[in-house]
Amino acid sequence: MAFNKKTAERVRDILAQGSLIDERQMFGGIAFMIHGHMCCGILGEDLVVRIGPSELEKALAQPCVRRMDFTGRPMKGFVYVGPEGFRSKASLAKWIEKAVSFVKTLPAK
Repeated sequence: MAFNKKTAERVRDILAQGSLIDERQMFGGIAFMIHGHMCCGILGEDLVVRIGPSELEKALAQPCVRRMDFTGRPMKGFVYVGPEGFRSKASLAKWIEKAVSFVKTLPAK
């Protein structure tokens, strides 16, 4: 599965303002890594956000958000956000900030 390259550029622009990131091809899309941990990514048209297990239910209550179940089993602490959920720069930044905040709580690999 391909990923939306324009969305990738938007994510890069926001992440460039903060932590050092690495990019990896994952799940047929692209993943943005911080300190060896997946932070966020793009799969098809969806944004993948790592929010952590404690924020999962809160995130799922938001429009355009669903569990990340790429393999048929939900991945703990990850959600898909559909394009309507990150159309504006502010909404995309909000999701990325949530992911970065969570990943920064994890020990570096």
